[in-house]
Amino acid sequence: ADCEDPAVFTSTCLPSDPRLLATVTNAYLGTRVYRNILHVNGVYNGAAGDTHRADIPSPVNVRMTVPDGDVPVETFTLNTRTGTFIHKLQSPSYTATHQIYAHHSLVHLMAFSITIQRSAGTSQPITVRLQTPFVPKSQDLDLQQGPDFQGAHYIYGQTLVPEVEGGPQPIVHMLWTPVPQAVTLHEEEQEQRWEFLTAVAESEEEAKRSYSEGLARVAAGSLHSSHTRAWAALWRGCCVDLEGPLPLRQALYGCLYYLLSAIPPQDTPGFRFHGISPGGLSNGTRGEDYWGHVFWDQDTWMFPNILLFYPEAARAILEYRIRTLEGALLNAQEQGYEGAKFPWESAATGREVCPEDIYGAQEIHITGDVLMAFEQYYYTTQDQKLFRTDGGWELVSAVAQYWCSRMVWSEEEQCYHIRGVMPPDEYHHQVDNSAYTNAVAQRSLNFAASIARDFLIPVPEEWVECAKKVKVPFDEVRKYHPEYDGYSPGEPVKQADVVLMGFPLMHPMHPEVRRNDLVMYELVTELSGPAMTWSMFAVGWLELKETQRAQGQLNKCFSNITEPFKIWVENSDGSGAVNFLTGMGGFLQAVLFGYTGFRITKTNLRFDPAFPSDVSKLEVTGVSYLGSKLKFTITKEEMRIGVTKCPFHPPLEATPFLCLTRVVLVPGQSISFPTAAGCIQRAPSKGL
Repeated sequence: ADCEDPAVFTSTCLPSDPRLLATVTNAYLGTRVYRNILHVNGVYNGAAGDTHRADIPSPVNVRMTVPDGDVPVETFTLNTRTGTFIHKLQSPSYTATHQIYAHHSLVHLMAFSITIQRSAGTSQPITVRLQTPFVPKSQDLDLQQGPDFQGAHYIYGQTLVPEVEGGPQPIVHMLWTPVPQAVTLHEEEQEQRWEFLTAVAESEEEAKRSYSEGLARVAAGSLHSSHTRAWAALWRGCCVDLEGPLPLRQALYGCLYYLLSAIPPQDTPGFRFHGISPGGLSNGTRGEDYWGHVFWDQDTWMFPNILLFYPEAARAILEYRIRTLEGALLNAQEQGYEGAKFPWESAATGREVCPEDIYGAQEIHITGDVLMAFEQYYYTTQDQKLFRTDGGWELVSAVAQYWCSRMVWSEEEQCYHIRGVMPPDEYHHQVDNSAYTNAVAQRSLNFAASIARDFLIPVPEEWVECAKKVKVPFDEVRKYHPEYDGYSPGEPVKQADVVLMGFPLMHPMHPEVRRNDLVMYELVTELSGPAMTWSMFAVGWLELKETQRAQGQLNKCFSNITEPFKIWVENSDGSGAVNFLTGMGGFLQAVLFGYTGFRITKTNLRFDPAFPSDVSKLEVTGVSYLGSKLKFTITKEEMRIGVTKCPFHPPLEATPFLCLTRVVLVPGQSISFPTAAGCIQRAPSKGL
């Protein structure tokens, strides 16, 4: 039954807060259902800190209204398996169904259909009225009307203000099927369907091509089925299911749906992707979701989940950072440093677009966060092309250069300092030696040196020296990492900060220190702070095999999940960004990297499962590693690993590359690494 399917969310009424309505998006277009605007990936309007996603009037903002004198049963459903929002009216004499979706593979199309089906034994005409508040106006585009095309209306317009002098000012073209005020099933008809298309592109040619393709599929009866097939393929390549509480399973499907909605479709190399903002494409108008800007939320919180299943989509995210490298070089130069400094908030150019200077000037860990995504990608895929010919190496070396120029030598302490920063914990600023910032800088430099050696490029001595001698604050007495120089235990912290050193940074430390960091910061971290925080505490406790304590942390996330469509809010009091993909990304990492213990290292994929008492089995299908697709089935007693796709022939048994195995998990004893049982390794012959 639908009510039992953890991937289908149904309600008899809509949430009173329209921000919590389900979203329908693909990699290029996005809207919330029943919202009057939609957005296009990468299309912003406004200068510098004012730049925001350009509002485009939405022809899919249509709603069925109940016929007079009728009291049908009304339901609203988000089906995450098919990427479709469904509004249904059921009465004794008919069923009317309204389906809305952003086509997953034809990314320039959004569509909706109205179907009326009469019940047996009825014959009168049935009319369903449609609310269509569409007005072809925008505060962000100079819209003009063009001639109709194949029955569609046509408008186009350029954004009004570029982000920087001479920056991009895209022209948006939109074609849509005119929507009548009502549709009628005549007395001689049993069933009728009306289809409505909206095509949006940055060229007239692409908009018309997409609209025509949509019409052809409507005629063939395959428009919606080609969309649901694309979603089915997406889920086949990436499935996380567990035997455990229904709310947990629903949360997983919800998080995956909203995150997968944002990524480029499979087999579209060269798709120009413009990154993912904390609230995704459905949000980002001026004054909401940080104006649709891209933060570390993408690289640190969302990216690892995408990489685990869809390295091609992960590459598109990195290509966005490569395309904005020029802006990052200018940011560093403006602040008086060498190399590249990624903006705290990024839009179309990579220049800093944060409306408040302090973050752009001080919250510099973002630059290391970006590089960490490149590092994880390299170790997971060994895609040398990205680095050798597609701009990756230029980015890596520019970041290393930046960190070296940002450090100053302390004669007194005989080490390098990074001074005057804001750590991830934004309650503090202008501090010296943020533990997380310095550790991520060290990791950037180590990766830059390592990849240089792989490519036989001479490693600048400075990189090695700065990495070795940068200060990472540590309290020898209390055996924990103070958040920065002069931090005193008990000072309130806004969000996960030092705990990120354990994961995702994997900064080397003794388990006792890891535990002390968790205990110390758990007590002082803002309870109503951003949703991703508790997931990282959960990962820490899972590492230490304190599973119930981990569960307690993860359970805090549920107060950020709203009903009925599982939309996340940034803060548990409902404030901040909505459809908060950052929180969803953290939650998915708690399961995908916490419960499984997956760790991607330079030489292997390690695992060390641990899950709480209310979960008895976890199945993760579609893990991508070095070109293979793996399936992990984990219970409390054992773990089975199978290969669903392998890039090598002869058949699997003959490859030296993967150990297909069943690992018996001994309670209380973690698997020793890097034995074949505990990891999947690169075979020496496949090394660089």
